[in-house]
Amino acid sequence: MGPGGIATIIAAASLFVIAVALGYAVFRLSKFIDEAKVSLKAFTDDTTPLLQESTRTLELINSPLESIAKITKNVEEVTTKVSGATTDFMEKNGAAVKVAGALLSAAQIGKGRKKKKSQ
Repeated sequence: MGPGGIATIIAAASLFVIAVALGYAVFRLSKFIDEAKVSLKAFTDDTTPLLQESTRTLELINSPLESIAKITKNVEEVTTKVSGATTDFMEKNGAAVKVAGALLSAAQIGKGRKKKKSQ
């Protein structure tokens, strides 16, 4: 066997080692992919109920908020009606409002004098 035959045997042995190394790497990669698939399945199975519970919690929170929105709307309507009634009353009964204002002022002045006398 000459130097060319020995070089051929070394090259063949090198290619065999490279092929074995690539085969081992592919085998390990397939195991890794299988483990990743199992982990992803477990993660998905654990996350789905959590998302459903979160959705239900948000629904439970939104129900009272809808009620509060309805109550707020009703209060707004009542406030608008009271404001309108007050405006109408003041426009139609200007003299009565002036008399009531004068009586209120007199009552407050009387209270102020009583406080000064007691001190």
